[in-house]
Amino acid sequence: MSDQLQRRPARPGDMLDPVRTGRGAEARGSWTEYLVLFLRVMAAVSLIKGLYHWAAVCGVGAPADGGFEAHTRAWQAATVFFAVLDLVAAVGLWLAAPWGAVVWLTSVVSTAMVEIFFPQIYGGSILIALIAVALVGVYLALAIVAARERPK
Repeated sequence: MSDQLQRRPARPGDMLDPVRTGRGAEARGSWTEYLVLFLRVMAAVSLIKGLYHWAAVCGVGAPADGGFEAHTRAWQAATVFFAVLDLVAAVGLWLAAPWGAVVWLTSVVSTAMVEIFFPQIYGGSILIALIAVALVGVYLALAIVAARERPK
């Protein structure tokens, strides 16, 4: 019984990764850090975009007769969709949670599709669709390079 109560020495595999506080010099400037920085910047952009859509829903800055209800049902549905989705994506991206990138990708691809295939909703800006595709490309490139640098 006394053998079971004795503490055994800690082994390297016993330490949990999230608990570590020190970072090695090799971790600075890693692709993973660049990916997290990109995710944080996209979180800020998604937050601003979500708040913009909520301002449209609430009628902030709209003329008295040109508020949310004055628009078409398609515009209303798309605006509410992006108002919710962009804020959820912003939280997930800021936390660098795996689901945050999925929600953000859904939002960005949906934005591009609405702009390309439904120009009557937001005006059909090809520039916005190209920016969305470029952002997805940057994310995928950073995610692939960051995954390759992890030790196996």
